[in-house]
Order: sequence, then C-alpha cells, then structure tokens
Amino acid sequence: MEKINSLQNVHVKAWKKLQTKKGRKQQSLYLLDGWHLVNEAVKAHVSIKTLLITEKQLASQPDLTKFPAVIEISDEVANHISATVTPQGVFALAQLPKVDDDPLANLDLSRPWLLLDNVQDPGNIGTMVRTADAAGFAGVAFGTGTVDIHQPKVERSMQGSQFHLQLISTDLTALVARLHAENLPVYGSELNPEAAQYLDIDAPASFGLIMGNEGNGMSAELLAQTDKNLYIPIKGRAESLNVAIAAGILMFGLYR
Repeated sequence: MEKINSLQNVHVKAWKKLQTKKGRKQQSLYLLDGWHLVNEAVKAHVSIKTLLITEKQLASQPDLTKFPAVIEISDEVANHISATVTPQGVFALAQLPKVDDDPLANLDLSRPWLLLDNVQDPGNIGTMVRTADAAGFAGVAFGTGTVDIHQPKVERSMQGSQFHLQLISTDLTALVARLHAENLPVYGSELNPEAAQYLDIDAPASFGLIMGNEGNGMSAELLAQTDKNLYIPIKGRAESLNVAIAAGILMFGLYR
C-alpha cells in the first residue's frame, strides 16, 4: 500500500485544491470527509477512485476491498486536506457527476422540489437538503449564487442526504418555467401584503418552493415568477426565522 506523509507531495497539493470549485472542476473529483459520508456514497454506488486513510483508522478497518485504491496518509496530511478542525482520518476521492447539457431534462416531477436562491451558509444548505430528504421531496436545485454542491462543508453538512435525492445546479428562472410548463405551482417565501399564510395553502402533490438568501431573501426576479408567496406566522417576539428552520416548516406544512 502506498504511504504519503509529506505535505509537499504532489498528490497532497492536488487534494488540498479540492476545497475550491476550480480545483474540483480541474480534477473532476471532490472530497468526502469521514466514514459516514464515505459509506453512504458506497451504498449509493458513487464512483470512488481512492480511499485516503490514516494508520489509526486503517487498524480498525481491516477489509477495504470495496475500494479500487487505498493510500495511507499521515495525520498531518489528513489535517491539511480536511476542512474540519478534527478530521476522522478517512477520505474518499469521488468522481464528479457528469454535468448534463440540460440539467432540467430528467427531473422527477412527481414530488416537490426545493429551490435555493443565493443561499450562502453551508450549514443552512445542509439542513435544508436533509429536511427535503426527510420530507420526501424529489430534489433540491442550487441556483445562481448558492454555494457549490460539492464544497466540502456543504457535503459534510448534508450528512448523506445528497445521495438520497436529486441535486442539480441550474438557473432557477428556467426551472420555474419548467415547473409552470407542467402546470405545477411555485411558492416563494416572503412576508408582504399579498402573501398567504402557509397553513391556508392546499398544495398539490408536486410543486416548487423557493428559499432565498439569509439576509436579503428571494430575488425580485424570482418573486415575480411565483404563484403565491408564503409567510409563517410568528406568535412570539422574534423578528424572523432562520432560513433553514423556515424551509423545514414550509416543506412539511405544504407536502402533507
């Protein structure tokens, strides 16, 4: 088994670059950090090229035959390539999915979709993807300005739900047009005089739900395309809800 201990190794330098979108695109790879994500990827038949593992983790995992290649790395290398403060010491180099010429061509429209408009916080994104998975949504669309699907902190925060539903990166205005072409409603999330309380909405079996930027909300362009904008009544004194909490309430409230 190959062993790599030096931070100056050419492979280590390449793995470090997988923390950037440019590096992932150049290498056609992304990094999965930790056993949970690695095992979920294996179960989902994700194309894993190489497993990177420290000596301590190697001792507790005698059977690694399911991986096409295994490289032992030092703790120093593990700390260097990880986006976490205390990595487990196991990583998978996974093949980036092929980008479809038309990401809207093969969508499952039998169930709802969550649309993320310029959402910036990886933790919020991960919570919303996991909640969409739990609520039974078909997929999540990452719109312009939203953090990249394969950014390490996003991958980790999704905790495996990324392998349970469709994730696409696309222009949300085009996706909204596609949903409307199928006679499916699209709901926005904004408090305004025309907005409806979400509990008053009798949503169909499939629809689109747009959640906007943490500070600025949805873009005016998308607000103009929605069939109805929704609000969540706040009974206490809080001024607003975190976008991921609001998304969870709306997803379970609409898709029932």
